[in-house]
Amino acid sequence: TLDRSSAASDVYKRQGYIGSHTLVELHNSGYRPIIVDNLSNTSLENIKGAEKIIKNKITFYEFDCTDEDQMNELFKIESNIEAVIHFAAFKAVEESVREPKKYYDNNIGSLEILLDTIKKFDVNNIIFSSSCTVYGSPDILPVSELAAFKKAESPYGETKQLCEKLIDKSDINSISLRYFNPVGSHETCLIGDCSADKPNNLVPIICEVASGKRDSMQIFGNDYNTIDGTCVRDYIHVVDLAKACLLYTSPSPRD
Repeated sequence: TLDRSSAASDVYKRQGYIGSHTLVELHNSGYRPIIVDNLSNTSLENIKGAEKIIKNKITFYEFDCTDEDQMNELFKIESNIEAVIHFAAFKAVEESVREPKKYYDNNIGSLEILLDTIKKFDVNNIIFSSSCTVYGSPDILPVSELAAFKKAESPYGETKQLCEKLIDKSDINSISLRYFNPVGSHETCLIGDCSADKPNNLVPIICEVASGKRDSMQIFGNDYNTIDGTCVRDYIHVVDLAKACLLYTSPSPRD
């Protein structure tokens, strides 16, 4: 996905945890990342940190992906966009149960507008940040990408399923990356998980306990088929995830 000019260009929606690491990898590989975020669940700290890492200014628009006028304005200004990496979504499972409309409106609404906009501006490539939640409770573990979608266990999970279906119905070149539990940060520690909401994932909670921000943490479950009966989870380092996004941004991704 090369720019229509001589430089490489790419746009991704959201400059948060995964997005900030992805922009570093894109820049290091010769792409010109363009960042779009309404800062509803993050801050400019990751932008500032990423600029220090790449030693360059980053093109940033404080736009809302659910705002059709702003998306049209973006693609009019940035006329050489060749691909979009779509990260913009609320992601807290517990909150999605309490506020499902917030998740349907934002997660699905932003993708609907994005798909309409990129079609209008003849951008034909999208990488979608999906989730392993699309599998629900799979019949076989470990789950593979060939497994069928099961009933979503939360409104958040359902939004990811519906988003993938929207992409499948379009004629755009696409790939959906399904993953769980990104952790870690760039080796410089200048960028990381700066979410504005209350930490819901295990590693940020462990870090808060270690740093004294909270007194203790809860461990759920004592009858799993493991050494101590507690649950085992798989994790992926955020830089590895960013490099996966980069891999599928290239014209001929390797296996």
